[in-house]
Amino acid sequence: MNNRAEPKEPKYHIEESFSIQQLQHKGYSAMLRPHLHPFYELYYLLDGERVYFMNGKVYTAKKGDMVVVVPNELHSTASSDIEKFERVLIEFTHDFVRQTDPPVLELPPFQESALIRFSMKEQPVIEYLLQQMLNECRDQPELYVSCVRQLLTELLIRIHRAGGTSNQALSSEHPMHQKISEIATFINMHFNEPITLEMLAKQFYISPSYLSRIFLKLTGFHCSEYIRYVRIREAQKLLHTTRAKVQAIAEQVGFEHISHFNKTFKAITGLSPLRYRERMKG
Repeated sequence: MNNRAEPKEPKYHIEESFSIQQLQHKGYSAMLRPHLHPFYELYYLLDGERVYFMNGKVYTAKKGDMVVVVPNELHSTASSDIEKFERVLIEFTHDFVRQTDPPVLELPPFQESALIRFSMKEQPVIEYLLQQMLNECRDQPELYVSCVRQLLTELLIRIHRAGGTSNQALSSEHPMHQKISEIATFINMHFNEPITLEMLAKQFYISPSYLSRIFLKLTGFHCSEYIRYVRIREAQKLLHTTRAKVQAIAEQVGFEHISHFNKTFKAITGLSPLRYRERMKG
């Protein structure tokens, strides 16, 4: 099977504040690793399906869906059983958006990553706005940056209006996707307790080998990696919001040995716990 990406348009940039690209892909594809970034991401699926992992849940995006990823939200994406897809991807900073009253980015769903399912009636409007942004960036007529900013603002308003559909309802269509979401939720709730792959497999009635394989495929993490990530994320919050000693925080988030905590924290964040706390204070 061919496995290739075919950009329908180049990736257009407006300084470091905005980018947009239309791309078609044939064959299986997945992110090498889950990642996060300091800007917003809008991922609109023109055709096919994609599996997203974000907010500790697995979502299946279909034709006409928009995935909204907020800044600093860890996420990953991979192929579903339908491997061919076409999408438009927009990345933008908070400062690029035209001001509205109230500010649109302070409204739902822009505080938490979400899957938005547009109606059949709304999809042509969304696709028109995306095509106009691509046209403006390609042709660069006079005042094109202002036009792109205005088109993006309208798109965000329409996303807000369509954002009433429950993320939970959208995340539970595939039984195994729902199962992995339940396991990730369990890890997020019990991260400070001893958790092993074998224990999770037994509790959720899955063989350890199959759980290991499907969890990695859908989330981009090995189970043990995700447990460590959740623990370190909680430790970051405690280092930033409390004066508790590092030893106490390590124990509170589920690490038995301070040396293992320090090593894991630096591997994930790039900083030691004390250096991280100093930077947050600064």
